[in-house]
Amino acid sequence: MRRAIDTLFGRLVVIVIGMLVLSHVAWFAIIRFERDNVQTRFAVEEAVFLVEAVRQHIAKAPDQPLPPRVRLVALNSPDVPKQPDEDTPPPLQRFVEDLKDRLPDGTEVRLNEPGGPPSVWVHGAKDDGWIVVPVQPLRPPRSRDRMLLWLALIFSTAVLAALFGAWQLQYPLRSLAQAVGRFGRGQPTPPVPERGPRELRQLTHGFNQMVREVSQTENDRAVMLAGVAHDLKTPLARLRLRAEMMDDEKLRDGVVRDVDSMAHIVDQFLVFAHDRPDGSEPVPVDEQCERIARAYRAVSPGAQPIRLKLEAGPAFALPAASLDRLLSNLLDNAHAYGAPPVVIETRREASGWVLMVSDHGKGIAPEDLIKASRPFVRLDPARGGSGHSGLGLAIVERLARRAGGECEIGNRAEGGLQVVMTFPFDIATRTLQERRAGSQHEERAL
Repeated sequence: MRRAIDTLFGRLVVIVIGMLVLSHVAWFAIIRFERDNVQTRFAVEEAVFLVEAVRQHIAKAPDQPLPPRVRLVALNSPDVPKQPDEDTPPPLQRFVEDLKDRLPDGTEVRLNEPGGPPSVWVHGAKDDGWIVVPVQPLRPPRSRDRMLLWLALIFSTAVLAALFGAWQLQYPLRSLAQAVGRFGRGQPTPPVPERGPRELRQLTHGFNQMVREVSQTENDRAVMLAGVAHDLKTPLARLRLRAEMMDDEKLRDGVVRDVDSMAHIVDQFLVFAHDRPDGSEPVPVDEQCERIARAYRAVSPGAQPIRLKLEAGPAFALPAASLDRLLSNLLDNAHAYGAPPVVIETRREASGWVLMVSDHGKGIAPEDLIKASRPFVRLDPARGGSGHSGLGLAIVERLARRAGGECEIGNRAEGGLQVVMTFPFDIATRTLQERRAGSQHEERAL
């Protein structure tokens, strides 16, 4: 099961949102703390200014009336509030302490009783009474603040911008990963646009250059192989004609068998060199497997028995030519190196359609399995001279990948070789028109 966190985009999203949440929470706490400090400092400075203004007023113009809400109260007045106690809220305690620090030493500061207008009572060493001045109300932080709304708006905008940036960053890498997958499956790989950061552009440029060089090498090899194989067909035909005219029957049969073996090798070369998408009409795999098995028994009466276990149904379809070549090579390989019976199976799995061919022989040594599908590799030195070029399994793997599937070569637990080919549902059910349209699009992209 794929998880979003496993992708580069998913991890970038988690990192970006996590960092934005941490930064916004930190900024919110800092702003609220600094707002309280600024409010307290402003209230302290305002109170100090008013107290000093009242003192100047008393010293220079005692007969003039005081401003509204500013008054002088006798020391023994019953209206004088009590000393602040431990139940006083922390902001008010901090306000009183800061105000004492700003006033001369020995100044006594008290706050008005709750319920009345906010004011502060100040009595200095040289004051005849209490100076009462208004102060800014020190409101405690509210649970719902407009700041939260603004932070939520900024956070949402930042997240959207970060997600867009993360998507822009991972999109070129995702395109490159898809191209690497296509190239690894042997499918045509159009050049990947060189976008994104400099390092990613350099990586994409190197990949495109590698694909071009590998494609050119493959094309040169295919052209050379096809040219050699094609040129050999005419001499082989003349050689077979001359062999048929020999008088010695035993010698004639031996030469004809050798010519047929060489002709089979040449045909294998041509099939391996053919690198174009199959343009034949898709046919139901189960029906085609039955026809090929019947034809194989008719042509080779002494061949190994073939068992069919076809459970895919008519929805599983592949190009007729590719399917014929796949089964022919696998049946020839099982007949030459395996043991009866040979089993052809089809089924539907969660990953796609499965076509499997297995036999009951000795199989392939585990250390040689990785080399089994390499072209021109014979795992048994004794295998040669009988029309085998070491291309059978290589052709099977190439045909399976060219049809959009994957090929896995291994040994059965009970003994014998098995070749499992898996085809995705969307590829194994394409019509001929869809396949040709996709092939033409890939050729134009290349």
